[in-house]
Amino acid sequence: MPKNSKVTQREHSSEHVTESVADLLAHQEPVDYKRSVLNVTGEAWDKQKEGDEDLEAENRPAWNSKLQYILAQIGYSVGLGNVWRFPYLCQKNGGGAYLVPYLVLLVIIGLPLFFLELAVGQRIRRGSIGVWNYICPRLGGIGYASCLVCFFVGLYYNVIIGWSIFYFFKSFQYPLPWSECPVVRNGSVAVVETECERSSATTYFWYRETLDISNSISESGGLNWKMTLCLLVAWSLVGLAMIKGIQSSGKVMYFSSLFPYLVLVCFLVRGLLLRGAVDGIMHMFTPKLDKMLDPQVWREAATQVFFALGLGFGGVIAFSSYNKQDNNCHFDATLVSFINFFTSVLATLVVFAVLGFKANIMNEKCVVENAEKILGYLNTNVLSHDLIPPHVNFSHLTAKDYNEMYRVIMTVKEGHFKELGLDACLLEDELNKSVQGTGLAFIAFTEAMTHFPASPFWSVMFFLMLINLGLGSMIGTMSGITTPIIDTFKVRKEVFTVGCCIFAFLVGLIFVQRSGNYFVTMFDDYSATLPLTVVVILENIAVAWIYGTKKFMQELTEMLGFRPYQFYYYTWKYVSPICMAVLMTASIIQLGVSPPGYSAWIREEAAEKFLFYPTWAMAILISLILLASLPLPLVFILRQFHLVSDGSNALSVTYKKGRMMKDISNLEDNDETRFILSKVPSETPSPMPTHRSYLGPGSSSPLEMSSAPNGRYGSGYLLASTPESEL
Repeated sequence: MPKNSKVTQREHSSEHVTESVADLLAHQEPVDYKRSVLNVTGEAWDKQKEGDEDLEAENRPAWNSKLQYILAQIGYSVGLGNVWRFPYLCQKNGGGAYLVPYLVLLVIIGLPLFFLELAVGQRIRRGSIGVWNYICPRLGGIGYASCLVCFFVGLYYNVIIGWSIFYFFKSFQYPLPWSECPVVRNGSVAVVETECERSSATTYFWYRETLDISNSISESGGLNWKMTLCLLVAWSLVGLAMIKGIQSSGKVMYFSSLFPYLVLVCFLVRGLLLRGAVDGIMHMFTPKLDKMLDPQVWREAATQVFFALGLGFGGVIAFSSYNKQDNNCHFDATLVSFINFFTSVLATLVVFAVLGFKANIMNEKCVVENAEKILGYLNTNVLSHDLIPPHVNFSHLTAKDYNEMYRVIMTVKEGHFKELGLDACLLEDELNKSVQGTGLAFIAFTEAMTHFPASPFWSVMFFLMLINLGLGSMIGTMSGITTPIIDTFKVRKEVFTVGCCIFAFLVGLIFVQRSGNYFVTMFDDYSATLPLTVVVILENIAVAWIYGTKKFMQELTEMLGFRPYQFYYYTWKYVSPICMAVLMTASIIQLGVSPPGYSAWIREEAAEKFLFYPTWAMAILISLILLASLPLPLVFILRQFHLVSDGSNALSVTYKKGRMMKDISNLEDNDETRFILSKVPSETPSPMPTHRSYLGPGSSSPLEMSSAPNGRYGSGYLLASTPESEL
């Protein structure tokens, strides 16, 4: 026995030594407690049941290789947001200067919380419900809230995959169907579709041919059968990938995680060879340093970090729960976090190389159209030929020559200049037209690809990339639902996965109405942001303040074989909770300041118009936030007042693989002492002792031992280091 143990101190000293149960237990050999006289629960030992538990733990699925696991985490964290959200935020918030707050927040919020989720999943080897039930039963609602948010996000996220599938199959034709406006025949007269002529070919194809969108969320318009079929295909793909758990999804990840990088690199090489690509990249990375002082920039950077890594969804925990316990999850967290960041930067380079090319095309088109106007004014003597610089050649008019001519005309005709209707045609103005989300993927990028040589090939590659990015994220999102439910309720994996996909498809029909795009916007804006922020704050508090940061660091040391940097201790305990609380406050203020609304496409005007949500839609919006957050207070109340069992209301010890599992967390200090020591032999503890939050494995109890040599019992038992038998 170690020299510094209290038992050894007592043997060499006449002084009274106070011993805790933890001191005694830490040095005893394991005993099969259920089969011994120490079975204080009175529970009969069921050999068959224990054998089943052993078998279940041994048969838990595992990744075939470390590479498969890393690809799964990358596929989950790298999603559509990296391609169409990060470039927009970068452009909007100061170009290259935006990378500074993003990197800072990635290090102090993203990496520590990502490491925390990986660690608890790998340590406890359960999905989100089992993990948080184990760490703190009263906060067990965290796992259920994560499942609900995953369900809400999966509903609309798969609709986006459905849109990508539609564009993918439409790309197998030349010219691309969105490259020019359709012609409508009225008898012998052929005219261009008015809605398309007043907007653009790609905009018309998106809103009319793809979505057949209604004018507002109040106009349902019935189901769009094309999108319904695409949604069915999308859910079928997800179901097939998930039906065997990680045995099937892990193999899918080899393609769905790596293929997008191949496409991005190909697009980058092709984009850099396009005229104007350098203009786009220079515009992108020219830092606007004053933006770094704007709090809004930091709020949006924090939100992007938060969602880019998939924190709070439960997918990270689910994937890591299939790891071996000695896996270096710290290395995994660092690797995946920075691969995610560099993927965002790569996608930004690609997007702005292509948008730079598009801006040059559109600028040249603007110059040609306005040059024709000027020629018309010259021919009708509205403008004098003396206003045109002698070196300007209208047959080969450059943007520089047009700008010079434009400034001269604007100076001379200052009083009547607006009546001429001339545009400045500045490349900077085209580059400043910020687009994100579906506007980037299905309008701006598709329009740029129509000008590519071999445009159908690039279109097929682009939308196949979007499908794979979405599929990788959907597998992680669905794992955040299936893994904890299967672990907790022991349902059959295949049956539950198929049933979940069918149910989600049926509920998802709301998104394939003609007004479905407005519901996608609603769910995207409100169903996840606030509930997930609360979930992650509570995760952080549960580990750092309830379970205990020191104890958690000690267990990580035992699990990893080295002690994590002290940096994580301070970020988990202080920095991350404060930053997340500030983010949550800012999000609530933002919701209050910005009235809930959406951009509606008005067919008659061929333009977008901001509309406020009607009362019934506001009710749905509020219900989404409340429903996703409801498990948090509900589970807390039920377990606080003992309305449901939290799995820790009986003193029990289970032997498994040479280790002991005990749960004495529910007992008050005096009750624990009586249970273990029975200072007064006639006293017997209450069969329903007062509840106390479960502190997890290896936690010290403040029990004080009497001066009797070994308490009431002459042998001890070890604390379990894994919760495999008690969850």
